[in-house]
Amino acid sequence: MVLVNEHYLKLAAGYLFPEIARRVAEYETSEPAAADRIIRCGIGDVTEPIVPAVVEAMHAAIDDLADRDTFRGYPPPTGYDFLRNSIAEHDYRARGIRIDDDEVFVSDGSKGDCGSLLEILGGGNRVAVSDPVYPVYVDTNVMAGNTKEALEEGGYDGLVTMEAREENGFVPKPPAEPVDLVYLCFPNNPTGSTIDHAGLREWVRWALEHEALVVYDAAYVNFIRDPELPRSIFEIEGADRCAIETRSFSKNGGFTGVRCGYTVVPKKLEGRTRDGRRVPLHGLWNRRWCTRSNGVSWPVQRGAHALYSPEGIEQTSMLIDHYMTNAAMLRGGCESMGLRVFGGTDAPYVWVRCPEGVDSWAMFDRLLRKAQIVTTPGAGFGRCGEGYFRISAFNSRANVEEVVNRMRAMV
Repeated sequence: MVLVNEHYLKLAAGYLFPEIARRVAEYETSEPAAADRIIRCGIGDVTEPIVPAVVEAMHAAIDDLADRDTFRGYPPPTGYDFLRNSIAEHDYRARGIRIDDDEVFVSDGSKGDCGSLLEILGGGNRVAVSDPVYPVYVDTNVMAGNTKEALEEGGYDGLVTMEAREENGFVPKPPAEPVDLVYLCFPNNPTGSTIDHAGLREWVRWALEHEALVVYDAAYVNFIRDPELPRSIFEIEGADRCAIETRSFSKNGGFTGVRCGYTVVPKKLEGRTRDGRRVPLHGLWNRRWCTRSNGVSWPVQRGAHALYSPEGIEQTSMLIDHYMTNAAMLRGGCESMGLRVFGGTDAPYVWVRCPEGVDSWAMFDRLLRKAQIVTTPGAGFGRCGEGYFRISAFNSRANVEEVVNRMRAMV
């Protein structure tokens, strides 16, 4: 009989979002008359259509595939040159950041990349994550064997957690103990917090000093409004020797159903073997893609490329404005309930403190049963998330207006 990967058996309970879906389904069964009133503000899935520039480019790409003269077969595993060039030019070099085209690796999204990166890293690395945390960072390391068993109070034995609380603006400090791999996400999911240049410099300085690798998830960077905030960890000198950056077109381009993103792995970045040899990670990541992937499809890459056209930039800016206006409205709705609110200004998530004496799952149930609003309980993001809940701004304007009205009616 085939052996299983027993690390999967260490995973604590169900993944957060399937558990939310289970509870909502249970409520719909018990209260069928209320099922049609449910508004989902939990999972950060977009609601607005992909923009016209992308639609046009993808239609043209489909036509390419219907003609023998323009037909395309297997794409390059790491992405077409035209898309890698646009990414490097617009997202980095235009901001004074030296990133070469071939340091950009096109993928089906940053969520997958966060886990796939573990394939080129050795087992047994000491890993640190923030708390609260996007669960993917934790669960993929459990699956890879980088933790021990789940702890009763939450978290995993062997996993270093860095507390992100109101007192530090939900921006964790570098750990005091030695670690090999750190995950950072800014603008942050779930708290909506951001980090400034001084904070990033502290992290890069620490990583270089301890020869640690920082995986910097910048999936929500396009939602930053403050011009003084960094858009990339590579704005900090030395980051190209200690960091990998992942980004996604899911939210700013409406690509949650299209699937496309990318990861930047600098050529200067190195890891080491157990016998002390230094090895560039760029070559390993390139080999991983050439071995394990046939790349992202021609229509999807043409669509992603259109996001960088003048029309695409203008249209996605309007899309981002839509969601950020939603975020401002949701902040106001929560404040009208007398709740303390964070995020929602440079990120599409609103992070809300529960009323005194109410835990996050109880608040989830209260909003679901009294107002038919689905949110995300903070406890699902870690121990420090208890006492908070997250509301996603990815919704239609009509739904957000209705959510705010229902919140005000609960007061």
